[in-house]
Amino acid sequence: MPNSEFRILICLLPLALLSSCSQPDASRTSPGTEKPQVVATSTIINDLAERVGGEEIQLRGILQPGDDPHVYEPVPADSQALEDADLILYNGYNLEPGLIKLMNAAGLQGRKLAVGEVVKPLQLDKGKGEVVPDPHVWGDVENSIQMVNRIRDALIELSPEDKEKFTQNAAQLIAQLQKLDIWMTQQIQTIPAERRKLVTTHDAFQYFGRAYGMAIAGTLIGISTEEQPSAQTVQKLVEAVRKAGVPAIFAETTINPALITTVAQEAGVKLAPRQLYSDSIGAAGSNGDSYIKMMAANTQTIVEALGGKYEPFESVTSDQ
Repeated sequence: MPNSEFRILICLLPLALLSSCSQPDASRTSPGTEKPQVVATSTIINDLAERVGGEEIQLRGILQPGDDPHVYEPVPADSQALEDADLILYNGYNLEPGLIKLMNAAGLQGRKLAVGEVVKPLQLDKGKGEVVPDPHVWGDVENSIQMVNRIRDALIELSPEDKEKFTQNAAQLIAQLQKLDIWMTQQIQTIPAERRKLVTTHDAFQYFGRAYGMAIAGTLIGISTEEQPSAQTVQKLVEAVRKAGVPAIFAETTINPALITTVAQEAGVKLAPRQLYSDSIGAAGSNGDSYIKMMAANTQTIVEALGGKYEPFESVTSDQ
């Protein structure tokens, strides 16, 4: 039995035992608590849910800042968290395959919500005729606004008595996201048109590129970080970087930068001094420790590395 399947089986054992004892109603809070128990898989979903739910929910995030959702393997404690949850919020489109397998096998369909699947996905060709939805929907801030609305509606359904607070929190967050969206567009436009090209470690910025006018000139690997690039792939990317004529390419916080560093050296371009946040927000206290701050930080990194004129996003504060 493959190791990943064995780990899923081990995780399911306590979950199956608990499920056989009771079938909790998704509209009720868990026993012994006054607040709805909400679990979020990715750090991005967790951050948005925290902003909308506020003090009215008990929120637990499974992945921690810097964790890679593509390769994360569940542990037994995750099974307990999922079983205890009144609502499970996850990205969907197979961003977090290990956790999705666990949820599907545990029969939690009535209590789980694929927040990212509210967005119509871009379809990416993995080769050999295989087309898959791109899960990195948050790269376009307008998509994240849709996600906030979906989280708000789910929380209202879960706890109707807190509707006014959830609605107010969501409205405040959406107003900030709308400002962020406008600001990002303005910042990217300061980059010379011929330099508005991204080369990154993995293919996580298609939504960003489409929304803000950046061409994706190349990536080292596809949409999943499980992929391992061949020497031929690395050489093709080196050639693509030279052809693109960009002054810099970008590493990412959740992926080892060694290979993309090699690409930069071979192509004779700089590796941007700061890494991009791709599949996770940053650690507490970093310049990317919330969704809003990670998007602002990425914009700054891209603009400065490609020769634009960066102006700070004024709405970024410590509580975002």
